Amino acid sequence: MAVYEQTYRRYEGRLTPEWSRFLIIPRYAFQTVFKSKLFAVFFVICFLPLLAEAILIYLHHNVSALAIMKINVREIVPIDGSFFQTFVTVQAAFAFFVALLIGPPLVARDLRNNALPLYLCRPFSRTEYVMGKMSVLLILLSFMTWIPQLLLFALQSYLEGFTWFRQNLWIASAILICSVVWILVLSLLSQAISALLKWRVVASGAILGIFFIPLAFGQIINAIFLTRWGTLISLFSLINNVSGGLFGTYGSVAETIEYTDFSGRDVQILISQPPLWISWAVICAVCLACLALLSWKVKAYEVVR
Repeated sequence: MAVYEQTYRRYEGRLTPEWSRFLIIPRYAFQTVFKSKLFAVFFVICFLPLLAEAILIYLHHNVSALAIMKINVREIVPIDGSFFQTFVTVQAAFAFFVALLIGPPLVARDLRNNALPLYLCRPFSRTEYVMGKMSVLLILLSFMTWIPQLLLFALQSYLEGFTWFRQNLWIASAILICSVVWILVLSLLSQAISALLKWRVVASGAILGIFFIPLAFGQIINAIFLTRWGTLISLFSLINNVSGGLFGTYGSVAETIEYTDFSGRDVQILISQPPLWISWAVICAVCLACLALLSWKVKAYEVVR
């Protein structure tokens, strides 16, 4: 505006608190995400397993419904740690595809179009920018993983009684920890890869490769060397190990398999399995590497030689 008009006035409205400024990013990102009707339909489909889980819990305590159907759900599907672990795994699979769809564009679009200076020229730090972008996935995936699972755990506790709740409180902690770890891995990895490659399609392909190619190689290593240490190169297997440890289904340090060789003799082989703490250490290392990559790539400007 022209200086002589002297119409400029300082903004006198209410300021956003500093601690919540990063939430501006997900507020507008959700509007863009749910403009796609296909994604909205897919997101609704992600809740169908939760509906089936709620129905199974309800049937366990509905005597009239069980009498009409003439089945004993308590014997077919017991409500225990394995029950919740199964549905946590199913929701984790849906969370992976949701992160694959909406994760890469969040940072890649800004870096490709040199939009970071527009963010960082304001009272908005790089940490707040990364937190804002990650919170899109953190919030969205939380509402389809640990939040509904804990609500269903509360429903089961209400129907079964306080004694069941007290004895199985560890299931709630396992649900929370397992889901949060998986969400953090998906969020950090998708943001780091998209920041490095800057193109949505390329970043999505790279994320698929990072998850599925090591999984195949890990299975080959396990089959050739008769071991379980090949799981350490696959993020899917690492999360599965962590989930098994939290829900009490992780195998012993070693297991024995029996087979018949060419001469007809029965042979027993001891297969070693990595300790659980190594899986936790590898996951932490992956998260730290993603944070380092984001710190390196998320800058207001970049010098290209």
